[in-house]
Parts: sequence; structure tokens; C-alpha cells
Amino acid sequence: MIPKLRIAALALLLGTTPALAQDKILNVSYDVARELFEALNPEFQAHWKEKSGRDVTIDQSHAGSSKQARAILEGLPADVVTFNQETDIDALAKGGMVAENWRDAFPNGASPYYSLPSFLVRKGNPKGIKDWSDLAREDVKPVFPNPKTSGNGRYTYLAAYAYALAQDGGDDAKAQEFVGKIFANVPVFDTGGRAATQTFAEREIGDVLVTFEAETKGIAKQYADQGYEVVTPSLSLFAAFPIALVTENAEKNGSLEVSTEYLNWLYTPEAQETLAENSYRVTDKDVFAKHAGEFDDVKLVTVDEVFGGWDKVQAEHLADGGILDKVFVNR
Repeated sequence: MIPKLRIAALALLLGTTPALAQDKILNVSYDVARELFEALNPEFQAHWKEKSGRDVTIDQSHAGSSKQARAILEGLPADVVTFNQETDIDALAKGGMVAENWRDAFPNGASPYYSLPSFLVRKGNPKGIKDWSDLAREDVKPVFPNPKTSGNGRYTYLAAYAYALAQDGGDDAKAQEFVGKIFANVPVFDTGGRAATQTFAEREIGDVLVTFEAETKGIAKQYADQGYEVVTPSLSLFAAFPIALVTENAEKNGSLEVSTEYLNWLYTPEAQETLAENSYRVTDKDVFAKHAGEFDDVKLVTVDEVFGGWDKVQAEHLADGGILDKVFVNR
């Protein structure tokens, strides 16, 4: 009798496990996205319940984008990724975790929203910081995360480099020198964007925080009593926030259906509204038009326009011994 009962219990457990698994997602995301997905996830849970009649649990993991990609390759069982750096999803594609054509799986190159590197200065802007050139002054201490570990920091590096190229007629040597001056002024390189925010806002280190526009606006609201001011530079870099299905894990976890729905849902007007309310620039034209007055005008350039694409950036700037390493050595 006992063996038969055990067999029956085991059969029941095995029979129910797939149904439970498909209603659980692990979203592995970038460092400063905690509050964003705390707002988005309950809305998707209500959407999924209405559509499927089932509940879904959404677990989150946040850290520097590049660090997260490495963790997935080493076994972190992500079902989906919502990153801030295309090269980190490319790394997953090369590792066989994500489809090689992941950019074609969802609209807008698999990027439902975007942002740009922006500045957050202290009350009254005592150092008079207005543009990237001010970050190279000897009396200014900028704070931003390490570009070697953070997609956030990488965008800051590339945006400063793009600004220098625009100022000096495309002279790479002068651009490297300019960015080197900025790097030399950084008091501490944190591994991720949120740690850099804490360094600036809680440890009160530095004169200006350089991070995504959405983060600068969010921190200004969170620390309203501190009187922080958002400063938008004259030129910045278009920062896509790419998403992808980690197919290998989702199939193994039985979460393929709900994971795909989760990523598609990010393009819906409901999700786009929440993204805009969290100060991200969205791809839905109607939703963006509604919030357009909340965003400063800025000349946005792209990685393709300035650097010839992410593959070239990876080879020339980010690879071991590349331009980024030289900038660090000469800081």
C-alpha cells in the first residue's frame, strides 16, 4: 500500500509541476530598474490573470547589465532579460541562450523604451555644470558606474566620447584625451548604476551624477528635500533598453508562453504609460506625445551613426586592450 501511495503522490506532483512552472518568471534586469518593475509587474499579473485565468509569480534580479549576462551564462536561470545594453544580449546569443536574431523577435529592434545619459547636480548647481565639457574641469567630480561592468557606465563613456568627436571634428586622439580627463575626475567607480546613485545621494560624494535620464528624474523626486536638479546636456547618446527571451531556460522551465507574453506586453499602451510615468521615453507615439512636455529637447546620436555599430564598439573600445582600457590607464 505504501509504495502505491508514494507512486500516486509522485504522479500527482509530476502532473502538476509544469502548470506551476509556466506561471513563474525570472526577469533578470539592469541595476536601476527595481522601481520600474515594481510598478510594471502587478499590472502584468492582472493582465495575465484576465487572459489566462492563472496567477503568475515574477521574480526579479538586478545588477550591472554585463554582470547579469555573465551570471546567466554561468547558470542564473533567467526566463527573460530586460537589459540596457545590446552587447550583453549578444553575449547571451553567442552562448546559445538567446536566439541569434533576437532583435527581430519584438518591435523596434526589441527595445520597447529608451533613455539617454543625463546629469543630476546638487541644489543650485553650485559648479555651474551644463554640458560634458564641464565634467572635464579639474574642479568637478563626476560620479558614474564603471563602464567595464555596467551598461549604464558604458553609455556615459560613449556619450562623452561622441560629444568630444562632435566638438573636435572627429579627432579620436582628442576625444580620448577629453574622456581621460573626465575619468581622472571620478572619485570612485561603482560596479552598477544604483551603487553610483548611492555614492552621490547618500554618501554625498561628487558634484554631478551621470546616469540615465529616468534615474536622474527618479532620484530628484525621491530626494526632493535635497533640491537636486536635472541637467540635460546639449548632446547625448540614444540608449536602447533591449529585451529578449532566454529560450533555453524558458523551455526548460515551462515558462515559454507567459515569458513571451510578458515581453510583448511591454509594448502595450498600459505598460508604455507606466514606463513614461517612470521617466522613460517610450516608443508608443500617442503615449509619448502625452508626456512630451516632461522631457527636455536634446540632440540624440546613435551608436551606429557615431561609432559604426555595436560590433565595432566591442572590437575597438570594449575589448581587452581597446580604447576604454587605454582611457583607464591614462586617467
